[in-house]
Parts: sequence; structure tokens; C-alpha cells
Amino acid sequence: MPTEPVPTRVQRPAATGDHRVTVAVITRDRPASLLRTLDALAALPERPPVIVVDNSRDERTRRAVRGHPALTRLLRPAANTGALGRNLAVRHARTPYVAFSDDDSWWEPGSLATAADLLDRHPRLGLLAARTLVGDEAAEDPLNAVLAASPLPPEPDLPGRPVLGFLGCACVVRREAFLAAGGFHPLLFFGGEETLLAYDLAARGWGVAYEPALRARHHPEERGRTGRPFLVRRNHVLTICLRRPWPVVLRAAGDLALAAASDHPGARRALREALARLPATLARRRRLPPRVESAARLLDRQARGEAAPERTAREGTGREEDATS
Repeated sequence: MPTEPVPTRVQRPAATGDHRVTVAVITRDRPASLLRTLDALAALPERPPVIVVDNSRDERTRRAVRGHPALTRLLRPAANTGALGRNLAVRHARTPYVAFSDDDSWWEPGSLATAADLLDRHPRLGLLAARTLVGDEAAEDPLNAVLAASPLPPEPDLPGRPVLGFLGCACVVRREAFLAAGGFHPLLFFGGEETLLAYDLAARGWGVAYEPALRARHHPEERGRTGRPFLVRRNHVLTICLRRPWPVVLRAAGDLALAAASDHPGARRALREALARLPATLARRRRLPPRVESAARLLDRQARGEAAPERTAREGTGREEDATS
């Protein structure tokens, strides 16, 4: 595990705004993209505190952001922390809520204040998933439609649509709930790590909801980093093994083994690394409570394109672009 970094404090002039939400940004070796994100965050009317976790291996990022008006604190771990950089940022935040961005994403004006209002009004709400708009044309991210069509029944003490998934660079968390759930899991490191956090929040009684009134902008680079499909495949199986019943685990493992045998891109490496992590996974295995498992099964049926039985529906209560791998 990477050691805890020594934070670099950046003095920023006092400014008016809504300071209930800190924005946590993770980055690695993309200073130009990070500067665009910081410029967008500096222009927000909320004027949020911004913590950047720099997973880079050189000094370019630190030099590029020095003195930027948006930056409140720069954390520089001794090694690449992956998605766990968000855990570091949340621990250093001093606001009740934390919004996540990557070095290629930011928030639209007013969204952070709206999120804070919703979290203020709904004390059981642990995480708000936002609507993600991609590129200069503000195209709908495909995940938006999936979240909006969630089969989970409405909950009277939550806003929006109950879900068990979100985009890591387009969500706002209640700091207390995030820390109680343990944040992003160290076994996954990066790639499809969101589902496990949603499970763990729900298992502790926190609500997870999709609210399309919140808008995050995502501007991924044309040339993404390699390796993401393998990470998502690996972490899907590990997430299932960590929290779901054995029949579900065996089905997921069988699907991955079949993909590996068929030579699907990244499947063999995903299977190999999942097996290497199996002892640590089994040691940390903890089944979901029945109410959360029931909700997870509804979402499994949604993913397979199956209609949920009416009785099960009454019983019921990830992905992201890489700035780290």
C-alpha cells in the first residue's frame, strides 16, 4: 500500500461561494488536461475547495498547477494510488460533502450547490450520481440511460432514482458515509471500482441515487490509456466474489473463463490476475444483507435484459475513464 503523502498547502484568497462541497481530483501525467479541469472548477459560482491527488512520477504536474487559483491542496503520494487517491482526498477534506472529478472532468455551474442542498435535505443519502455529458457537444454518456432506467423501486427518503452504480468522476458523496463504508477498495485499485462502493454504502443503510439535475462534464482524451478492458473484467469478478452469493460468483467466473478461452481482448490477463488475488479476496469476503442482494439481483436482470418479477421488485429495496492507471 502507498504511504500517506505529505500534503502541499496552497494559499488561495478568500472568496464567496458555497463551501459545503470539496472537489477531489485524481490525476497522473496529464498536466495540460488537469489545468483545463482546474480552470473550469475555478469558474464555478460555488468556489469549492479543490484537492488534487497527483499520481504522477515526475514534477511536471506540481510545477504546472503551482499557484492556480482553484487549488486548495496538492497531495503527492509516494506511489500511484489509483482510485484510492480519492480516499486520501476525502480524508483531507474539511467539508461534509466531496465531489469527485478526474483530470479530464469537471462540474457544471450550480450542480455542486444542488447536490449539497439534496444531501442537506436527505440525511440517509450517502452518494449522488450525476448525469454525465461527454465532449464539446455534451453528448449523453451511455451510463445515464442505464441509471435512469434503474429497476429499483423509489424510496421516500431519497431523491432521484435509487441505483447501485455510478461514474467515479461524476458523483458527490457524504464524507461521513464514504469513510464509514471504507471508500474505494484496495483490492480493485482502479477500473470498475464503483459498484463495490455502492454495495458497501447500501449495506450500511446509506442511499445511493441518480439525480440528472446534477451535471458533470467529461472530456476524455482521444488516445486513452491501454489496459482498461482487462481491469474492468478483473474487478467485476473480484467485486462479485467479495460480496455476492456463490452461484453468482461461479457464473461470473465461468463467463470470464469462457472469454479467456475464446481469446477475448484482456480476458486471459483478467483471469490470471483475478486468480492471483483470490486468497486476499476470500479473506475479505462479506455477503451483502438480503435487502441489498435483492436489489443487486434486480440489476443483474436489467443487465441481462430480463423483466423483473413483480414479487422481486417489491422486495428490492461501474466504469470510468482512467486518470490513474
